[in-house]
Amino acid sequence: MTRTVAPEAFEPAAHFYPRVLNAQIHPLVRYFLGLGLDRVVARYCHLNPTVDPEVLGELLTRRPRYLRWAGCDLLHVTTEAGQRRMVVVETNSSPSGQKSMPLYEEEQEQGGYRDLLERTFWPMLKGRPREHGDLAVIYDKNEMEASGYAAVMADLAAEPVHLVPFYEDDPDPPARFEDGWLEVRVEGAWRRVRAAFRYVTQRPWTRIPLHSKTRILNPIAACLAGGRNKAVAAKAYDIFNGDLQGTGLQIDLPETIWDVSPREVPLWVRRWGGHAVIKVPYSNAGQGVWTITSAAELEAFQTIPQRYERLIVQGLVGNYSWSSHGRNGRLFHVGTLPNKRGHAFVADLRFMVQATTEGFRPLAIYARRARQPLVPALAPGESSWEILGTNLSVKTPDGWTTETERLMLVDRRDFNPLGLGVDELITGFVQTALATLAIDAMAVSLHDSKGRFRRRLFAELNEDPVLLAELEAINRRT
Repeated sequence: MTRTVAPEAFEPAAHFYPRVLNAQIHPLVRYFLGLGLDRVVARYCHLNPTVDPEVLGELLTRRPRYLRWAGCDLLHVTTEAGQRRMVVVETNSSPSGQKSMPLYEEEQEQGGYRDLLERTFWPMLKGRPREHGDLAVIYDKNEMEASGYAAVMADLAAEPVHLVPFYEDDPDPPARFEDGWLEVRVEGAWRRVRAAFRYVTQRPWTRIPLHSKTRILNPIAACLAGGRNKAVAAKAYDIFNGDLQGTGLQIDLPETIWDVSPREVPLWVRRWGGHAVIKVPYSNAGQGVWTITSAAELEAFQTIPQRYERLIVQGLVGNYSWSSHGRNGRLFHVGTLPNKRGHAFVADLRFMVQATTEGFRPLAIYARRARQPLVPALAPGESSWEILGTNLSVKTPDGWTTETERLMLVDRRDFNPLGLGVDELITGFVQTALATLAIDAMAVSLHDSKGRFRRRLFAELNEDPVLLAELEAINRRT
């Protein structure tokens, strides 16, 4: 049911995890956030002398057309030669993170919620006065953050904002598209929306059309080009890395094979020595991901019916003795610093960024650790997912829950065990910006000079008839 949020309704306890309310940001992280792009470029190029500072500076100040808000999941890994990297696992076009981020300035209680809306969403409203319709936040997950955005938006606009659940399986959703406009149902009446913040994450193209007169952050094109489509994202990264040749820059990734049919999966697993990660390209929140380290795990995967006809397979990053051996050798987890029991854990790093008129800015950072410690060798029958899976979201018959006990904040208590320094944060930021630009460049390529979506090109890039049918269904309805 639609809920209308009035100005001055923001309550920190409703939009941050309890642990975050009293957390103090780690001094090193605070120092990093205050560096500014010029110092980031100078430091990165000092450590990577083949990188042209003018090229990196231009990239970090480039303003994307479609993907203006993104989050990357990064792994802190090392090579057999001891070279550390921040590797991009995936990019998310509706990332979480605000509720997990300690405040940069304690008196600014709205934190990154306000930064994102003020510097990235608000400029989209130029030329859209109130007469064009209302404002809304639409969501299908993470009501804690979605409602936070709605409350801050109401303050910025000095007008009520509609908070609208938009679930995939709702037979009578309180949101629809009519004549290209998003409309939301409020007290039984449909109201036009001039601009909306979107936190619809589960196959959003089944409800939201490609083209909308309502201005939406982020538009569906950003999802199809890689923000919710791991297969096209892999191709976007590959193409963008080609464009970056000769600059000293590249997006670091696990070795990836795309457009794999379920029947082909065992061949690729064998090619990597029996270790691989299998992903449904269009899933998120840890759904549709399988880590394979044994014949039993591969057999278990093969018994699961697959909705889509194309998967992606990636090299597995585990411990040194059980990681995939690819073309460029082996990557394995650095892991957290050992605890008092001598246990180190796999942890990933979520980096959320926004594109502003001045360039990319980091918005939120947090880490997630796996349930079980990283071991030198896997015991027979041991679940590799328990050791490698870091996502906190768990889908239950009653909805989504979050295992917050595995959340690692960038505060004075949690950050040190991650073993990260300023240079790793700078590298993570650069990798996130490059991945975001790669997906945005793909989204631009998927439109012609008149802004029309190039469906035939997309179909050739994403040869999955099930996805294409889903995409056609919503655009026929609207």
